[in-house]
Amino acid sequence: MSYSFQTYLPYYKRNLKVALPIVLSQLGGGIVQLVDLFMVSRLGTIPLAAVSFASATFIIGFVFSTGILIGMTPLVGKAYAGGEQSRLSGLLQNGMSLSIMLGVVTSLVMFSLSFLMPYMGQDPAVVEFARPYFIILSFSVFPVLIFTSVKQFLEGIGNTSIAMAITIISNLLNILFNYLLIYGKGGFPEMGVLGAGIATLIARCAMPLMYIIYLRFKVNWWQYFKGYSLRQIDWQVIMELLKIGFPIAAHILLEVSAFALSGIMVGWLGAAPLAGNQIAQNFSHLTFMIVLGIASATTVRVSHQLGAENFKGLKMAAIASIHLCLLANLITGSMLIGFSRIIATAFSADPEVIAIGSQLLIMAGIFQLSDGMQAVGAGILRGLQDVKIVMIYAFIAYICINLPLGYFLAFTCGMGAVGVWTAFIFGLSVAAILFRLRYLKHFKQMDV
Repeated sequence: MSYSFQTYLPYYKRNLKVALPIVLSQLGGGIVQLVDLFMVSRLGTIPLAAVSFASATFIIGFVFSTGILIGMTPLVGKAYAGGEQSRLSGLLQNGMSLSIMLGVVTSLVMFSLSFLMPYMGQDPAVVEFARPYFIILSFSVFPVLIFTSVKQFLEGIGNTSIAMAITIISNLLNILFNYLLIYGKGGFPEMGVLGAGIATLIARCAMPLMYIIYLRFKVNWWQYFKGYSLRQIDWQVIMELLKIGFPIAAHILLEVSAFALSGIMVGWLGAAPLAGNQIAQNFSHLTFMIVLGIASATTVRVSHQLGAENFKGLKMAAIASIHLCLLANLITGSMLIGFSRIIATAFSADPEVIAIGSQLLIMAGIFQLSDGMQAVGAGILRGLQDVKIVMIYAFIAYICINLPLGYFLAFTCGMGAVGVWTAFIFGLSVAAILFRLRYLKHFKQMDV
């Protein structure tokens, strides 16, 4: 089928209607991370490096547990398109029960991990700041997971605007308490890096509370939640959620682990490279939120079309997302490359941090297209509920290629932090190609 803008225009509109609130919600979280980074960077290179180290360690467990709950979306989307009301209630209530169990386990595991931080090869001064910040973040996982379970359910039925509104409000709370607690304003104690962690905890606790309050006053949604009790767990539904969610979580974990472990490797080079790495990672994360929103919307749109057995519409919706992603990545990649030094200078006065940060931002700009294509490819496959193969492909791309190559280029070839980031270009490109070959196989089987 030859490309026609008029043919795809309705699909662009439908995809964007679902995607834009997710993008804005994700961007809101990314912007708050940048605000955290900016506020902490005023404290010096060591506190900035501490936040980088703690974040790199925290993100591994965090994304795995939230990734499991993402498995709700394609299941909910298909059930919603098929008009299965009782199944929708079961998915929401058991999804919340799963989030509570995951929250308890993840928080305890990550708290235990804090005792190992002095043995991870980092500067002792960095660890001193990082450990209390990390402990606070560990306990913020519990409320975030409850919020995520409701968010994924509503995304599955096609509503993405409420999560956006709640995220914006919680982000404003985070910024406010950052200001009060980091610098000791308004009568609050000056707590530095620890204050940033407490501000994040406060904001994250507010998120599920706002969702539950909203659901209570939304009659047609409250019916799905009414009568909820932990004593009414349906283990069959829990296992179904895990069957879809675990491979999704493993895929996300493998990708994020590549970034997190690469960050730890950069930390072996010293505090300045680690601080520069944090600047580049935060901006790379921010731009990724755009394609992540498009990818999440793709999962919703594909799952709805799958439930309705509209295979032509499914393929058109998927390809429309690819077009949107390519456009977004072209813009963000150009901006990261063009404004690399300006961005780095805004977050540090240390010449070494600025030099390294600007170099890494250029690398991040280069891999934008590959990163976007692998994200949307994974979104298509999630909508098709073909998630196990994604996990396998991610292992090949991120663990077998990305990490060893990064170590080789950084330490054997002497490229330093730039070598670590060069490896991302190869790893993300391999993932994008493998995911594309897989969903094209599905399209061929559908005969569309």
